[in-house]
Amino acid sequence: MTSLQGRVAVVTGASRGIGRAAAVALARAGAHVVALARTQGALEELDDEIQGEGGTATLVPVDLKDYEALDRLGASLHERWGRLDILLANAGLLGGLAPLGHYDPKTWDDVMAVNVTANWRLIRSLDPLLRASDSARAIFLSSGAAHSCRAYWGPYSVSKAALEALARTYAAETATTPVRVTMVNPGPLRTRMRAAAMPGEDPETLRTPEDLAPHLLRFAAPDWQESGKLYDFPTDRMLTPQMPA
Repeated sequence: MTSLQGRVAVVTGASRGIGRAAAVALARAGAHVVALARTQGALEELDDEIQGEGGTATLVPVDLKDYEALDRLGASLHERWGRLDILLANAGLLGGLAPLGHYDPKTWDDVMAVNVTANWRLIRSLDPLLRASDSARAIFLSSGAAHSCRAYWGPYSVSKAALEALARTYAAETATTPVRVTMVNPGPLRTRMRAAAMPGEDPETLRTPEDLAPHLLRFAAPDWQESGKLYDFPTDRMLTPQMPA
């Protein structure tokens, strides 16, 4: 099992789904988990589970659209630890399914705010702390929607494509530092977001967030050295984004 003893990990969207499974796995591996989510009660349930397994966590109830709170997060982490070893940027918003011209501006703005801008604000706030680590790992949860561009998935597809561009740019800018950046396409998993997008699908046919969690631990480990690549969970392949000629 991957050992993350003494590492400090920020996990967004930590109260359910992939974020919760990853937070539990990170804590089980020895990391102190700084868990971000909107729902206090769900965070407290996560904390109970982590403590029940002998792990530790700091709970941060926050809406990722509260960008000033993300700035304060960086300051708080600096004051307490002076570094950050792992950023798992998992939180995402689907925004419903509809033709592009049918979305109201608020839905579009909310999806972009959570899926793109919040992640840029996290980088802006946490980059100095990641660079202060001896082996920082930044993991961004993307989606196959970033590449398939299927009808009616507009805001989500656009936001995930933008997120991958953001992560790849960050990987390029940190190439000579201890920071390593990984993008992850989890594929169809048994989550609330998947159920909202595919209400007729049998969830028992899908793999779970717990199935993905060990791979996220691998990318969070100090010995992981690749950067700027996309891990495709459905095919268990590490992909290098194609650069234009």
